[in-house]
Amino acid sequence: MRTRSPKIISLLAVVASAGLLLTGCGGQSSEGSEDGTSGTVTVDGSSTVAPLSEAAADLFRSEQSDVNVTVATSGTGGGFAKFCAGETDLQDASRPIEDDEIAACEAAGIDYTEIIIANDGLSVVVNPENDWAECLTTEQLATMWGPDAEGTITNWNQIDPSFPDQELSLFGAGTDSGTFDYFTDAINGEEGAIRTDYSPSEDDNITVQGVSGDTGAVGFFGLSYVEQNSDSVKAVAVDNGSGCVSPTAETVQDGTYAPLGRGLYVYVANASYTDKPQVKSFVDYYVENASQVAEDALFIGLTDEQLTTAQDELASLAS
Repeated sequence: MRTRSPKIISLLAVVASAGLLLTGCGGQSSEGSEDGTSGTVTVDGSSTVAPLSEAAADLFRSEQSDVNVTVATSGTGGGFAKFCAGETDLQDASRPIEDDEIAACEAAGIDYTEIIIANDGLSVVVNPENDWAECLTTEQLATMWGPDAEGTITNWNQIDPSFPDQELSLFGAGTDSGTFDYFTDAINGEEGAIRTDYSPSEDDNITVQGVSGDTGAVGFFGLSYVEQNSDSVKAVAVDNGSGCVSPTAETVQDGTYAPLGRGLYVYVANASYTDKPQVKSFVDYYVENASQVAEDALFIGLTDEQLTTAQDELASLAS
């Protein structure tokens, strides 16, 4: 398990201990609209996590109309490059921070706090007219997406002889995406290992458009985008050797949707939180309303075990 120098906090742990952080009354955040808080909060990073931060910003706006929360989507890797250069206050991430990013933040003197905010099922999606690939094994996915497939695996019947003679077209996350990192590691066994003759994008909406417009298309992105685009794409079940399992809230939380279940994160620049009242106010509100934020953004909450672990982490921070 990687050891990180910055303190690590889980969001729902903070929710459980919100009384330690918030002094407002009647469900209000610690700084209501009457306190004169204003300014900008800059958020960048994962396009998968962005809907969570956008939902938080929408809710927050009703109480702090003078605070402008901007949410951009440079991808997890692209976002960390900005975050570790001190250009943003919050970083959305669909994977934990990596060693080179930790080093970049340390070199720039950027201390941060990692907050796990939800769970997600990284979903493999096909065109709605695809009636042959209801379930794919991890071996078939590796055959489809591995580096050796480049220029050679171009038809569905090469994945399985029972599949039709249908040209294969592939869409997915770009190299700056945490989804790209997670998928390539989980399916191809090495982060970044993938065929290059596919259509990459840091914007999951582009993948939706590509898959929905081609009968033989396949792509991958977070479960929330499947739910938001259920008329345009459909998720297939994944067989990791224990049978076909579809991505749902239940299978992600109980760990049976393997190996593509994952946590989602927000990283907070500690200096922004302590020195900018608008950032503190937004983060506190984000934390206090975490359940509503996740529900609005169609994400999966943390398990009881994760919450217990988070509470233990918080207790160790307070000691």
